[in-house]
Amino acid sequence: MDSEVQKTSEQMELRRAKLDMLRDRGIDPYGERFERTHLLQEITDRFAELEGQTVTIAGRLIAKRDQGKAFFANLSDQSGTIQLYGKIDGLGETPFQDFLDLDLGDIIGATGTVFKTHRGQISVQLASFKIMAKALRPLPDKWHGLKDTDLRYRQRYVDLISNPEVREAFLKRTKTISTIRRLLDGKNFVEVETPVLSVLAGGGHARPFETHHNTLDLDLTLRIALELYHKRLIVGGFDRVYEIGHCFRNEGISTRHNPEFTMMELYQSYADYEVMMELAEQIIAEAAMAVCGTTRIEYQGTPIDLTPPFARLSITEAIKNYAGIDWLAIDSDEAAVAAARGLGLKIDPKATKGMVLDEICSEYVEPKLMQPTFLVDYPIEISPLAKRKADNPELTYRFELFVYGREMANAFSELNDPVDQRERFVAQAKEKAKGNEEAMVWDEDFLNALEYGMPPTGGMGMGIDRLVMLLTDSPSIRDVILFPLMRPVKE
Repeated sequence: MDSEVQKTSEQMELRRAKLDMLRDRGIDPYGERFERTHLLQEITDRFAELEGQTVTIAGRLIAKRDQGKAFFANLSDQSGTIQLYGKIDGLGETPFQDFLDLDLGDIIGATGTVFKTHRGQISVQLASFKIMAKALRPLPDKWHGLKDTDLRYRQRYVDLISNPEVREAFLKRTKTISTIRRLLDGKNFVEVETPVLSVLAGGGHARPFETHHNTLDLDLTLRIALELYHKRLIVGGFDRVYEIGHCFRNEGISTRHNPEFTMMELYQSYADYEVMMELAEQIIAEAAMAVCGTTRIEYQGTPIDLTPPFARLSITEAIKNYAGIDWLAIDSDEAAVAAARGLGLKIDPKATKGMVLDEICSEYVEPKLMQPTFLVDYPIEISPLAKRKADNPELTYRFELFVYGREMANAFSELNDPVDQRERFVAQAKEKAKGNEEAMVWDEDFLNALEYGMPPTGGMGMGIDRLVMLLTDSPSIRDVILFPLMRPVKE
């Protein structure tokens, strides 16, 4: 048996013995309701008014130091940690020994007096305590913590206990989302909920997850985007809607991709993609201020300035600048494939112009966009839901926002012409026939909705996980998803 495994097994045996002894003494080792007066960080923050006062607190025991007739210990809860101090003549001999018999990881409730030690450490001198949950498994070594990345993601509960900075990152995620909600609510957007299960996976270029409803004997997909339902709501008379929810794409896993991810989408009637640019800038800047206290941050060692306005660059201009290709002069799929191969890219000979453009962009353009940059005016063949530009019908009123070479948001002046939209769906169907599995699916009910009339509308999707990665300096999307998808461990 591995020495670490054996050590853990021995410690668990000792803890189970203590569990049995507690029960033999009539003590419930898994407690009941417990009323706290303060979270631990409150005691530190409000020390001036709480000094000398009695507080009732609870949390997990994460450190303990026996000094003969006294002890020091550290207690942790969601808000932070605080030092506990106990004396044998203050607690009594039996409770004093009971505390020393506690194991690291045990959860306790306690009452005591707030004071400051001679060394200036804010502490609580215990008057009484009770065990609320006996931990049967030992915590990771306090000096090394839980460092194995794979195990951290699989056992996030231990990761959160062992690495306080991880818990802080997820609290910042919550603050990011609440900041976005406050901002949009203040602009009279209505938060909505739309189906996760659908007959069609529309609104994006992605391979969906498929499932089956037994009672209806109906094949369904998990949504890849929120877009088409939101536009139906605009048709129905809602002026401004937004949703923050999970989407699912049956694609690869990487530091930037998880099959289940959180998307924020919003739609505003009588607006366009220029309005969406301003809104994207405001959302990101306000989230940065709320989480980081500044719009000038550092991500993975690179200074990033999130102060509006952000730079703007035409996608065709970017390809010309960074790849040396005049995209507007390419008039066929074959010419696009030849141009890409000229750059050394391995391209399927059946690839369409749109597929080639995406590949060239991802290899030559996106990695260069470190500071916030709106890449604008995408060609129509890869923008089936965006409105054509009035001065160049081969391009669309569309942008993608990039920061640190990563797509953060995608937005359009939405296509509201039902005749044009039907033609775009026909073109997408032809792409799918050529082998593009991510081509847009035909949605006749959406076309039906457009035929009732949808006002000019601006729409935007923003990846919440990537935004949180940026604001918490997290290198992987798994660092900002509490329970990322993992391959099962073989027993």
